[in-house]
Amino acid sequence: MAQIISITSEALQAKIRELLPSQQGFGEDLQASNVVLPIVDLTETAQGSSVGTNLQTAWDFSTGSAQVSNATTTVINTTGFWLIDFVCTFSASGAATKVCAVRINDGATTATIFEINQPPTATNALEETKVVFLRAGDSLEVFSSDTASIVNISYRQIADVNGVLTVPLGFTPQ
Repeated sequence: MAQIISITSEALQAKIRELLPSQQGFGEDLQASNVVLPIVDLTETAQGSSVGTNLQTAWDFSTGSAQVSNATTTVINTTGFWLIDFVCTFSASGAATKVCAVRINDGATTATIFEINQPPTATNALEETKVVFLRAGDSLEVFSSDTASIVNISYRQIADVNGVLTVPLGFTPQ
């Protein structure tokens, strides 16, 4: 026999008001039932993002790239979420430790999100992929300590500062 029980959870009611704004004035308590109901999750489609994450982060013609050697270079200074892929290549040279780094600078301070230090005799390469978020005033910098440490970076905006997804250039979701 089916039972219906009232639920008085302010957290659940707040979530209903957030997800279904047209129901904000709905004055009834939430109810639960012991009857099994099939659920079809349309959340992504209802939110306008029917593109899977792996497709949404595909490299496309909007992809930017840079190569940095023996310098600090600002690569991105636009707000939002960015997919970055970088390769640090080291060749044996000199007597000093070699350094490659990717940093976020807010105009006053710098936060390192990736750094690798290699001895002078190292000859290798390391690849990393990360997603970074830049606020207004933030910039993404790439650092290479000398000509024996080279950073190649590719980047693509995957969402704006509000989290609205940026689909690959020329792609129209169905």
